[in-house]
Amino acid sequence: MDNRLFRDAMGKFATGITVVTTDYHNETHGMTVNAFMSVSLEPKLIAISIDEKASMFEILKHNDSFGVSMLTEDQKDLSMIFAKQIENKKQIQFQQLDGVPILKDALTAISCKIRNRITAGDHMVIIAEVTDLEVNHGDPILYFGGNYRNIAKE
Repeated sequence: MDNRLFRDAMGKFATGITVVTTDYHNETHGMTVNAFMSVSLEPKLIAISIDEKASMFEILKHNDSFGVSMLTEDQKDLSMIFAKQIENKKQIQFQQLDGVPILKDALTAISCKIRNRITAGDHMVIIAEVTDLEVNHGDPILYFGGNYRNIAKE
């Protein structure tokens, strides 16, 4: 099978959208990630997957902590900015959660300490322990079939 067919098939799995953030050399860095999942309740573990070509790949190889902000339907622009789909023309609002940057007003945000890094093909899977979290109200933005989607209101 070719790469395009594989990507199209994987795009049939609807996902939420997160922005992974961390401080590195006194600057906040971030990227849009939809390869995110809960792993364990005890201990509280999550996993993210980062392409080796991504700018955050080297940063997350060296840092020991990061934040994950789950985006609301009103934060599509932040997803596009951190995915480098559009140019950033606004001041992005960050706040700290257990010493790591997260996006202000995210649907949910977690701070994490890296427990393990696993090479998986052309990606690095990072397993991290959740050290703190913040939960807000709203609806998530979704990604399906290469497009942003919203949850239909009943």
